Order: sequence, then C-alpha cells, then structure tokens
Amino acid sequence: MTLAYHLSTVLSVGLFLFYGFACLFFDGMVDEFARYGLSRYRRLTGSLEILGALGLIAGYVLPGMTLVASGGLAVLMLLGTATRIRVRDGLVQTMPAVVLLLVNAFIFLYAAGVVGPLNSASAGSRLLPFPGTPPVASAPLPVREPALP
Repeated sequence: MTLAYHLSTVLSVGLFLFYGFACLFFDGMVDEFARYGLSRYRRLTGSLEILGALGLIAGYVLPGMTLVASGGLAVLMLLGTATRIRVRDGLVQTMPAVVLLLVNAFIFLYAAGVVGPLNSASAGSRLLPFPGTPPVASAPLPVREPALP
C-alpha cells in the first residue's frame, strides 16, 4: 500500500505541475476555459494546481501539508468533473479529472490514516490530524448510581 501511495503522489505531482503550467502559459488552455465559460478562473486554477503539487512535495517534510494539498486538489478535480459534465464533454474528456479526483482522494485518506498501514495499528489513529501521532488515552466515564428513595 505504501508503494501505491508514493506512486499516486508522484503521478499527481507530475500531472498537476504539467496542467498547472499549461493553464498559465499554453494558448490551448485559454480556448478550453473560454469553452467552459470560466476564462476568468484559468490563472487561479493553474496556480492552485501548481501550489497543490508543491504541497504534495512539501508533505514529505510537513505531513499535515499532504492533507491540505491532496484535499484541495481532490476538490479542484470534483469541480473539474462537474464542469466537464456541465458542458457535456464525453467520457474520454472527463476521465482525467475523475482519475485525478480518485488519486488525490486516496492520497488524502492514506495521509489521514483511514487506509494503509496506520489503519491496522488502531482504530483510534484513523482520524488523527498527522500520520503517526499516537492516540490519546481516555479514561472511562464515571457511572452515576441512581439515588435510592
């Protein structure tokens, strides 16, 4: 599972760097965003894609960054998928956004400990903010005896 996580991260970083720079500098993306009716969001989208890719890289040093970056990229691809459906693009044109949505959802869930090696360690570690953080021990709640008449 760790190999899948690292390969997914490399794939996501590479593709988002490519698409991010394409949004910012390639004329073809100007036409695409005009077709979507979203021309004013092209630079923002490209910038967010590049920042997300850099965030995934930074996540190897700052684990919490992986959650922010992969979550943000997954949301971006959810919106991209919705846009492709809205403009009635075919399955072939929509699939890259869907695949990148699923890849980044997997990265997010792995980094959160919901899937992968942290999942088997303990149920308490599943929703911790940073992978590898030990679960906090909790004391049992006191039981209150009912008053006798």
